[in-house]
Amino acid sequence: MKKKILLMGGLLLINTSLFSQVFTDNFDSYTAGDYLVSSNPTAWRTWTGGAGGSTEDTKISSAQAASAPNSIYFSSTAANGGPADIILKFDEVYTSGNFTLESNFFVESGKGAYFNLQQDHTPGNIWALDCYMNNAGVIKFKGNNNSVLLLQGTYPTNTWFNLKLSINLTSNQWEVFIDNTSIGTFSNPITSIGIWDLYPVNPTSEGGNNQSGFYVDDVSYSHVPPTLYPKNAGVSYVEQIDGLVGQSGNVIAKVRNLGSNPITSFDVKYTYNGNTITETVSSVNIASLAFYQHTFTTPLTLVSGNLPLTVTVSNVNGAGADDDASDDSKTVNINPVVPTAGKIVVGEEGTGTWCGWCPRGAVFMDMMANKYDGFWAGIAVHNADPMADAVYDAGMATKVSGYPSALVDRGTTIDPSAMEDDFITRVKQPIKATVVNGASFDSSTRELKVSLTFNFNATIPTTWKVACVLTEDGVTGTGSGYNQSNYYAGGGSGVMGGYESLPSSVPAAQMVYNHVARKIEPSFAGGSLLQSGITAGSQQTVCFTFTLPSTWDESKMHIVGMLIEANGKINNAGYSTISDAVANGLASCTTASVAEITAEEAGFVIYPNPTNGMAFIDIVNLSNENVTLTITDLSGKVIAERNYELNGTVSLPINTTNFNAGTYFVTLQRNGSIQQQKLIVR
Repeated sequence: MKKKILLMGGLLLINTSLFSQVFTDNFDSYTAGDYLVSSNPTAWRTWTGGAGGSTEDTKISSAQAASAPNSIYFSSTAANGGPADIILKFDEVYTSGNFTLESNFFVESGKGAYFNLQQDHTPGNIWALDCYMNNAGVIKFKGNNNSVLLLQGTYPTNTWFNLKLSINLTSNQWEVFIDNTSIGTFSNPITSIGIWDLYPVNPTSEGGNNQSGFYVDDVSYSHVPPTLYPKNAGVSYVEQIDGLVGQSGNVIAKVRNLGSNPITSFDVKYTYNGNTITETVSSVNIASLAFYQHTFTTPLTLVSGNLPLTVTVSNVNGAGADDDASDDSKTVNINPVVPTAGKIVVGEEGTGTWCGWCPRGAVFMDMMANKYDGFWAGIAVHNADPMADAVYDAGMATKVSGYPSALVDRGTTIDPSAMEDDFITRVKQPIKATVVNGASFDSSTRELKVSLTFNFNATIPTTWKVACVLTEDGVTGTGSGYNQSNYYAGGGSGVMGGYESLPSSVPAAQMVYNHVARKIEPSFAGGSLLQSGITAGSQQTVCFTFTLPSTWDESKMHIVGMLIEANGKINNAGYSTISDAVANGLASCTTASVAEITAEEAGFVIYPNPTNGMAFIDIVNLSNENVTLTITDLSGKVIAERNYELNGTVSLPINTTNFNAGTYFVTLQRNGSIQQQKLIVR
C-alpha cells in the first residue's frame, strides 16, 4: 500500500522548517505476481522509462515479507546485473534539510544486493551514492560516481534487516543504521539526491560473485527543510588525499554558507601531523546554502600512519565565531601507502592512433606519470601506426586481447583506467634487486650505450631475465597515420582529459604522444643475460648498445631497465632520462653477462600491420633520394617492385587487396643500404 502524507508542524504553518514530506510503500495492496510499475506507475518507474511489465520491471512477491504478505524481489546472475531496474523518484531534488530513507532488505544466502542514489531526477547523470551488499556480508557505500569509498561495514545475510540512511544535506553529514544501530558516518562529495534506484548486481570488483538475489519491503522516505541561522559557515567536504609516503598533496575543502546572510570573507585552516596552515578568503559573495571550494596554497607532505586531516572555518565576515560551532570542522583520515624502497612499477599500455577509445589510455598514462613520478615507468606500446615497434607490438599482442589495454608489472590485462589500483598493490611488493641505469651518448654518431646494474638483496633463479626499453615523450608527426581516432568527441561518452572537446579524428598537428615505446631489447620476454649463482649482496651489470635515429629526441627519452621473473612478471625496474643515466656514468659490464645489442632501426614504418586492404609505408628524412621498394613472398617471389625519387617525409601506399593471405617481406633500398620488414596480409 502506498501512502503519501504531508505533515504540518504548527497550527498555522508559521514555522515552515517543521514542514515534512513522507512517502511509504509496503507493497501489501498489490497482487503477488503482478509487476510493480504496472501496479503503481505514479510512484515507481523503470530506469529507461519503459512501461510496466517491461524487462526492467520487477514483480510483487509473497515468498518473503518483512510485513506480510508482500515484498518485491530482484535477481540476476549476469556480471553486469539486471535486467530489472526500478527507480523511486523523490518529490524534488533535495539539496538541504534532513532526509531519511529507510527500507527492509532480505539478501539471500550466497548472493548480494545493490542500490544507488542519483544526484538529480535524470537517471544516469551522476551517481551520488552506491551501496553494495556482497555475498560475504560486507556492505560498502561509495560516492562520486563510484570513485570514493565512504563507509564499509557488515550486514546480516539470509534474514530480514532494516537499513536506514539519515542524511543532513545542509551540513553534509550522512549516517547509516542497520537495525537501528549506527555503523558509521561520512561526508559525501555529492550533496543532492533525486532518485533511489534498485538493481540486482553483485560485481566481483566489489568482492561479490556475480550472483544477486534480494527482497525489499517497507520503503519510506521523509524530508524536513532546514532551519538557518543568520551567520553560519560550515565545512561541507574535505577531499580525500591518496598517495605515497613522502609525496605532497593538495588540501581541498568545500565551505558552505549554512546561514541566511551572505558570506563575504572567512578564515580556513587545516591541521595534519602537528602542523597547522591558516589562510584567509576575502572578496567573495557566497549566497545562502551556496558552496565555495578552497584549495590551500600550501600542500601537505604525506607521512606514514593513519592520521587525521581536519579543516576548520572561522571568523565569518570578520566577526569572529559564527552562530553554530558544531558544523565548523570536518575530519578525514589519511593513510598513505608506504612504497618498497627502490621499487619502480612498470605500466605498459597497448594503444594505436586508429583506436577510438585509446585517448583514455593516454589520459591515464599521463595521470600516472604525474601523480607517481619517481615510482612509475609508463610505456605506450603502439600497434599498427607509425610509432609501432614491431618486436614490442608483437609481444604485447600476446598479452592483451583489445585496445586500449594495460599491464602493470606484466600482471593481469586491465583497462588503463584501472592502472592505479594495480600500481598501489605492486609498489608495496618486495623486490629482489634495485636497478641503476647508466649510459654514455655520442651525439655525432648517435650511439647510446646503456648499463643496467642490478644490486641483488636475495638469491634468484637463473631463469630470471632482463630487458632494456627506450621510450620518448613529445612525439609528433605529419602523416595521416599520426591522426588520432577519438570516440570521446562531442562529450557523449563523458569527460576524458579534453578529448571530449576535440574532433573524432584529431589531426596530427594537434597531437603530441608521450611514453612512446621506441625499442625493447633483446626481446619482449627479455634475455637470460645474468650470470648464474646470484646471491644476496651480489651485483651484476648488463650492457646494451643502441643507435638512435636522428628523428628521435634524446632529450625527451627515458631508459627502462627491467628485471623479469620466471613467470613473466616484472619484479623491479630502473627508470631514468638519458641525461640522468649519463650523469650516473656507464658502468663496466659483468664479464659473463655482457650483451652488446645493436638496435638498428628499419628506417621506415608499415601500418596498419596486419592489413586486409591498404597499407602505408612512412619514410622520414629523405633528401631527393632514389628508393627502390620491393615486396616478396616467403618463397622469394617478387610480388611488386617500384622505384621512387623522394624528398622529405612521405607515405607510400600498398594495395594488398589482390594479395593472398600470408607473410610478405617489404624491402627498401636507399643510400646503398637495404632495410626490410615483414608485412602480414589477412
